[in-house]
Amino acid sequence: MSRLRFTSLRLRLVVVFGLVALTAAVSASGIAYWLNREAVLTRTQDAVLRDFQQEMQNRAGALPAHPTQDELQRTAGQMAGSSQRFSVLLVGEDTGGKTVYGSSDGLSAFALDDVPASLRKAVDKQQKVTGSNKSAYHLYWQRVVDHGTPYLVAGTRLIGGGPTGYMMKSLEPEAKDLNSLAWSLGIATGLALIGSALLAQAAATTVLKPVHRLGVAARRLGEGKLDTRLRVSGTDELADLSRTFNDAAEALEKRVDDMAARDDASRRFVADMSHELRTPLTAITAVTEILEEELEAESGSMDPMIEPAVRLVVSETRRLNDLVENLMEVTRFDAGTARLVLDDVDIADQITACIDARAWLDAVELDAERGIHARLDPRRLDVILANLIGNALKHGGSPVRVSVRMEQEEGGDLVIAVRDHGPGIPEDVLPHVFDRFYKASASRPRSEGSGLGLSIATENARIHGGSITAANSPEGGAVFTLRLPRDASRLAEESKEAGDTGKAGDAGDAGEKDA
Repeated sequence: MSRLRFTSLRLRLVVVFGLVALTAAVSASGIAYWLNREAVLTRTQDAVLRDFQQEMQNRAGALPAHPTQDELQRTAGQMAGSSQRFSVLLVGEDTGGKTVYGSSDGLSAFALDDVPASLRKAVDKQQKVTGSNKSAYHLYWQRVVDHGTPYLVAGTRLIGGGPTGYMMKSLEPEAKDLNSLAWSLGIATGLALIGSALLAQAAATTVLKPVHRLGVAARRLGEGKLDTRLRVSGTDELADLSRTFNDAAEALEKRVDDMAARDDASRRFVADMSHELRTPLTAITAVTEILEEELEAESGSMDPMIEPAVRLVVSETRRLNDLVENLMEVTRFDAGTARLVLDDVDIADQITACIDARAWLDAVELDAERGIHARLDPRRLDVILANLIGNALKHGGSPVRVSVRMEQEEGGDLVIAVRDHGPGIPEDVLPHVFDRFYKASASRPRSEGSGLGLSIATENARIHGGSITAANSPEGGAVFTLRLPRDASRLAEESKEAGDTGKAGDAGDAGEKDA
């Protein structure tokens, strides 16, 4: 049925071929029928009129000027017995001036009323005799249809006086022959139409088969099977199209391979760089912790002149450590090595633990009933919540409200909304808040954040099968909505199967070593 849908090229080819064949067949059949009809009727008509005219001259002309009815009757019968077998009606005047009629037995109903008035008027009209017109009366004829049967009616008057004769000849045999011819032409037209449809189908198959193969190849190419190629045969336009497709597919495959190689190299570089930074960063972190303890010591052993520099080193070291951790996490997501470690989690307890661990209890309001459970990865949920709540506290305004609800329908999702009371997010920034390294103010590229927090939160939600959306609340402030399935077990299995196929590569190895 897909091949015969109304907009398909195959159907349009069949329709066009059919219309062309139908037009040609109907035109040829119409012309043939018209020519044959005229030929048959003219031949029959000429023979009948010639015979009638001869009978009028030979038999009716032998009658007296004022014949009796019996004489007219007898002569009409003799005239009707000619080879053409037509009915005859003779009209004359007897010696008393009375109009008398003589009708043959061929058609008992043939009377003067059966003759069209226009024909009678033409027959009775006496014309002026001139050099070009040597007869005062002429033979006139007309075709009529009576009760569905066609007839030829003719009439003439004898020159020099005598009866007027009318003739009626049935054209039913000729009509039957013409009907048979019409049926034959109709059948021929139908056969021509069927033949054109078959021819169109064959032509469409010949033309559309390469097009169909091209469509299949294009779909395979769109599915990522970049090694798809078409078999090229011939030198026509379709063969040129196949060659063009193969060249385009080859160029696309090369381009994608180059991009994939560069992407792999980039991910490998980030993974290796992050991994290599861990060793010196660990040592630097240990030193900064000692310096931080000296800063907090009450002995005052730290030189006041270098104290600001030490505090800057401690702050920037902590920031660098967070950046490396975020880069390692992003690398795992890109390499496909991120895995879910699922557990049954009480959402209210999990959010409380996240807030408490970061000393946000005074700045965050929690609206969550205890007893709402979901099967999730607790560590990744903590990362998501920490990024969303921390972002709200840093860029929004206190208090930050975290609300939790579970959709009631079967299989409903867990929905966590984090709302602040700040100025909200500019409309031009909303589409980019989850982009990596994106910062709303280009004039302040250096800030405490790396621009990866919301991106990492989004990736953590995605591998759970969920999502995060950002919007501005009508009451003021920004609202980030986290939507997660109640049970991410199926996605965890799919993620494990994907990892077993070996897509992780070197970046995955770096991530595992770091873990």
